[in-house]
Formats: sequence, structure tokens, C-alpha cells
Amino acid sequence: MSQGSGESGSSVPSAPLISVQDLSNPPGPSSPLQQPDDLISSSPLTDQVTVTADETSPSSTSSFEIIDMEAVPSAYEAVQPHWFYCRRADTKDSWMPFSTEDSQKLEQAYMLNRHISPRLGEGESCDRGSVLGGGCPGGLGEEEEVVVPTEGERYDVRLRERRRCAVYWEQAPTEVRRCTWFYKGDKDSRFLPYPEDFSQRLEEAYKISVTLDKWKRKLDFPTGEMVILHNPKLIMQYQPITQQDEWVSSPSEQTRPRTVKRGLENISVEIPDGEPEKVDHLVFMVHGIGPACDLRFRSIIQCVNDFRSASLSLLNTHFRKAQEEQAVGRVEFLPVNWHSALHGDATGVDEDIQRITLPSISRLRHFTNDTLLDLFFYNSPTYCQTIVDTVASEINRLYRLFLQRHPQFAGAVSVAGHSLGSLILFDLMTNQRTGPGESNGLRGKVDTDAPPHDYRSLEEALKRLGLEELIAVFKAEQLDLQSLALCSENDLKDLGIPLGPRKKILNFMSRRWILQDLKARSPLLAFGQQSSTEGEQASSPAPLEHPFLRPVSTTSAVDYEYFDVGIGQPNLGIATGQVSINYPQLDFHPQTFFAFGSPIGMFLTVRGLKRIDPSYSFPTCKSFFNIYHPFDPVAYRMEPMIVPDMEIEPMLIPHHKGRKRMHLELKESLTRMSTDLKNNVLGSLRTAWQSFSRLPIAALPPVGEGESNTSGLSVQEMEGPKVEEVEATSASERQTEEQNIEIGMLNGGRRIDYVLQEKPIESFNEYLFAIQSHLCYWESEDTALLVLKEIYEKLGVVLEQPQS
Repeated sequence: MSQGSGESGSSVPSAPLISVQDLSNPPGPSSPLQQPDDLISSSPLTDQVTVTADETSPSSTSSFEIIDMEAVPSAYEAVQPHWFYCRRADTKDSWMPFSTEDSQKLEQAYMLNRHISPRLGEGESCDRGSVLGGGCPGGLGEEEEVVVPTEGERYDVRLRERRRCAVYWEQAPTEVRRCTWFYKGDKDSRFLPYPEDFSQRLEEAYKISVTLDKWKRKLDFPTGEMVILHNPKLIMQYQPITQQDEWVSSPSEQTRPRTVKRGLENISVEIPDGEPEKVDHLVFMVHGIGPACDLRFRSIIQCVNDFRSASLSLLNTHFRKAQEEQAVGRVEFLPVNWHSALHGDATGVDEDIQRITLPSISRLRHFTNDTLLDLFFYNSPTYCQTIVDTVASEINRLYRLFLQRHPQFAGAVSVAGHSLGSLILFDLMTNQRTGPGESNGLRGKVDTDAPPHDYRSLEEALKRLGLEELIAVFKAEQLDLQSLALCSENDLKDLGIPLGPRKKILNFMSRRWILQDLKARSPLLAFGQQSSTEGEQASSPAPLEHPFLRPVSTTSAVDYEYFDVGIGQPNLGIATGQVSINYPQLDFHPQTFFAFGSPIGMFLTVRGLKRIDPSYSFPTCKSFFNIYHPFDPVAYRMEPMIVPDMEIEPMLIPHHKGRKRMHLELKESLTRMSTDLKNNVLGSLRTAWQSFSRLPIAALPPVGEGESNTSGLSVQEMEGPKVEEVEATSASERQTEEQNIEIGMLNGGRRIDYVLQEKPIESFNEYLFAIQSHLCYWESEDTALLVLKEIYEKLGVVLEQPQS
């Protein structure tokens, strides 16, 4: 833009002269042509305006006249400024308003520091080609800088430099403006703010017009722009032809004016709501593969911004009463970026991959190298160490910086991961230490019924299992530990051993056989599961204490910790170096771990884990939620790994408006109707068949009203007990019943798997929306509401369902 170009000057820069021509009195024959009526100049630090009148003008009585604006009664009111910042997207700049609260903070800081207005030195000028682009804005001194935190203290505004800088992540600074005047062209979708110096000249001319009640005046700016003030509501700007776009050829387009508006109240713009200063909870969000997190190829920063905005909106609707009572503040969500560190110059992996990449289908290969290869990198011991180190160090850095900026914060901290990010967090959580005496966090408490592998007698083992009453039975059959290992479940059943003790004994023998086999061979640490420092290995307890291994099937002798992943083994003929991973520790104990679209279950199965011990929980995190979309091709369940013998549906996440989606309700209604119809038809056929097959007995008296037959049941009572039972059990009751099922201790005994409700359009073709389903969590209000509900329930704040 060319508006308000800065001019070089002395220590006190003079304002550029603006030619103001009165269009209401066209020049007559005796009046000179091509001469402006007035020349107006003003000082930004005074309320006086100098009007230089043309000597030949018939309306002029003197050459110079000083007008004191404060002494002249008028309807003029100062314009109310609002602060905006520039946001660049796809090489296009857009101006976004600060919230009302942030704009007021910026304006207060600006007004308090106006007395140290900047002074340009000799030969200095405003650089129009700089990042600021708005000339030299007034308000602050050269030696002093005022920093105002905005947007929940995630961005700092440096007032003198007019820059908005990110606090927690790397992002190019953007320009900030104190805006009072706006323009809009035919091709603009919204009003855009003028630079501050240009707005100041417009305001001065507007003030004179209002004070003198003179309109239809033309303002010619030194840069070539022309603004015509027809009246207070109609102001137009014309750009010089030389500054038009080169591709514009038609004269009508060249002379097409811009609409000019004064003040924020005269334009249509959505001012964002401010954020509460109090932070109740902090959540770190880790992204998955690739630098882009959704179908619009946005970064993790932008996606987390959307999730944060959704949570703020839900706080206003679902926690309104608690907000009115000031019982809640807000939840802060901060992004954790590890992709740039992996693909940066420090590792050099991109250059190595590029050297071996084929030149054909270059765009597809570039996409593969930049995204899908992250899965292979995490399965590599070298780059897996880089990834976990980056994630942990970045989380710790953000946590310390957050505490510095929020010293009064006393809330808890949670973590959330999407796709591969959830697997990274899962491995970090399993390897955290609760105290300095523990070797790694993967080991929880030892099960009381977990038998050591070196029991010397069957009697000792039975006493440990609490089955002393069976000692006599086994002695009568002359069984010891070795012979008991050869017995099948049918053998134990033939001995008259009940089902419960029988299962305990089989589980005991399975574990004993596996652990003896593991002791006989050297331990092979699986990367991604166990820390590997020598001191930690020396202090590690025996393998038998591993909490994951308790319910392993006898057909799969696999240990989670010592599973052989086949990397760097002699039979491969490859020396890949260190296989195990040294997991860093977090500076805090997370309260809850949220997994979005997570492949954790699949990776654990591929690693050889058959089942997770129901008594296992993360060493430092006691809550875990596996949230997924039903059509997500990357997501897997976790509950079947904990309770494989129990077939239960995942918990259905309620719609944020308090009901099921309409198409799901319709589907359930149709299913219920078909079931009822089927039962009614079967009941009618059963009754008809019974009437045909029943022999006539005339000697029996008829059954009157209120009487019953010999069985005590009426015909209707005999026909429809099944139908009544189906009707009595509603979907909500089943959901409540399934919610109360205990699923291990990974989530404190509560349910783990939570499934979103698909949208109506997604139900038509689940394959078409598969990829989108994996990337939907950042904008999902249902997901955000579940996170908020879990967080605030632990703070004693109950969710309120708004009225539909």
C-alpha cells in the first residue's frame, strides 16, 4: 500500500501537507483554476490546525488563520481506536482484531506512554519496505519498550516496534496497528485498516470538516491518493492510476473508488471474545506424522488454536453458572512440535533420504518422505531416541516457561496426543519414574498373586495363591510342580477343582513357564519399552515383577519388556547399534492422558503384547482416554487388550448439544421397531400354532375376567414376556450399565474407549470420509467437551447441559 508514505525530516518531523479543495463551490469565471481553496497542516501533538487560505480566494479574509478546535463548539467526537494484527496465510495478509480486553490493554499502555513519542534523528526516515509497513507509528520512545501480553499471554506485543511475537513457539513476528480508519475495495471481502499515519491525516481533515460544517471536500495526499469527504457517512478514496495493478486495463476499473469508514462501529467485523486470565488446567498436545495436521495442511499451532477456541466456546455454554460464580477460568492448550527437529539440519535425515529417492512422481515421494516416513523413523532406534528426546524436552521447556508467565498457577497438567503422537506419549508414560529409587516407570506394583519362578514346592505355591485347601488333593494324586505343568484344564476339572481355583493354577503355571524361559536366555530389550542405562539395568527388579505379563496366554510366550523385535540380531547380519531407548523424564506428573485417533493397540500387538494386566496403570498418570472416530482407519481399541473375554461396545461420546445425532436416533428407532415387529409376528404365529395343535377340552369351564388358568398366567402373559423385556431396556440404560463396568486400572477402573458420533453425511460412505475422520479431532466440539468434562469433574465443577 502507498497510503501515508513516510517522509524524512529533522528531529521533529512535520506532517505532510494535504491539499483540501471545496467541491461545493465550483470555481467561477473570475476565480483561478487549478488552485486549492485551503492547505491544511497539523501537528499530531496539538489540537490546533493551520488553514492556509489562497490569497485570491473570495472567501478568504486573511492569509493565515489559526483555528482552536477546543474553542469552537461542534458535534465532533474523537474516534475510538481498536488494535489489529496482521495474519499471513497463503502469501496473503489479513487483518484480525484483538479482543476487546486486549485492545483496551494496548490502548492504555499506548496512552500512558504517549509522552515519550519517538523522535527521528537527522537523516532518518520511516522504512516503508520493512515488516511493519505502516510508517513510523507514534507513541513510544526509542530507548523504552513496552511489552503487553495478549491472547492469554501466548503473544507479546511490543508497542514501539508494533510487533506481535509468539511466546511459546517459533513464528515470524507480525505487524500491529492502532486502527481508526478503514477501507474496502470491490474485490475486498472485508474492511481493511489504514496505516496509522494515513488514518491520522484523515482524522484531522474529518475534524475540520465537522467543526466548520464544510463537506464535499477533496483531499489530495502527497502520495497520489485522493479522498473525497461528501458527508460524514459517505467518504471515498481514489488511487492514482500509476499504482493500479498492471493487469487492470479498463478505465472503469482504474477509477473505481474505495469505500472509507471511520471507526470500528461503522464496519462489520467480529471481535473475538476475551479469555479469562485464570488458568485452571494445562494440556500439552503432541501431533502425529508430518508437518500438517488436517486436510487444509495447517500446522499443529493452528489446529491447537482451533481446539482452544472450541473449548472456550463450550465453557461459555456448558459451564455458564460456574463462570458467573467465577468458579472456573479456562484451560490452556499448548502445541508440542517434534517434526521440525527430526527433519531439521541437525539430523541430516532429509538429505540422506533425498539422495536415494527416485526422481519420478516427485510430489508423491516428497509427501511420503515428509509424512509417512515418520512411522519408520519412530521404529528406528536412532531416530526414535531423537523423537522422544524432542517431545520430552519440548514439553518440559513449555512447562517451565508457562510457570514463569503464570506464577500463580496451581492447577494440574495433562497430555494429549494425536495418531503417532499418542504412541510417543504412551511410551513416555510407561517409562516414567515415580521416585528416584525406581529404575523405570514401566514397572508398577507387583501383583500379590504373581508367583516367583523359583518356588521350591507345590505347597509353597498353593499357599501363595491362597489355595491351601487343595494341597491334600494334589498330594493324593502325587503331583508336584513339574507334573502339574503337564496338566490341562480338563485334568484339573476331573480332579474336582472349581473354575476359579482352576484358572488361578493355569495362570500360575503359564507365568512360571514363561519367566523360567526368559531367565534362561539373555534379555533382549525392545526399543520403545525400556530405559537402557547401566545404572537402571543394575537396579531393575526381576522380570517376574512385570505388571503387563500377568494374564498371557499359554500359546504365546511373549514378554512386553523383553520381546525380541529382530533389530540388530546376528541372524540378520546387520549391526544397527543400540536397540533400547533411554526415556527422559517429565518435570510433572500428568493428571490425564488423552489419545486421539490412536494406533497404540495395534503397535502393542505388533510388539508382541497379548494382554495388559488389569491392575496396571501408568506410574505417574492415573487416567487414560482412548478417543476415536468410528471411521478412523488409524485408530484401534484398548479395552479388548485388558478384558479380552468381555465383549462390550465403546462408550458413545454425547453430542455437545445434549443428544444423539438425529440419524443415529432414527437408526436405533428403526432397529427397535423391527425387533418389536419381529417379536410380535413370532408371538402371533406361536399363538396360532398352539390354537391349532391344542386338543378341544369342553369339560373345562371358561376363564372369566380376573381369573386365571391352571398355570396362573393369562394368554397375553404367556405370549409376550420377551417383548416386554425388550421394551423395558432402553438404550440409555444399557449405556449407563456399560459405563459402570470396571476396565482395569489404566483409567482408574473406568471405561477407556470412547467413540465419536459420525455425522449424517459421513454415514453414507465411510470409505470416502476415512482420511477426514482421522483428522477431525482438532475441530470436534464433542471431543473438546469430553476433555473439559474430565478436567472439571476432578475440580468439583459439574457440566451443565444447555437448553436446545
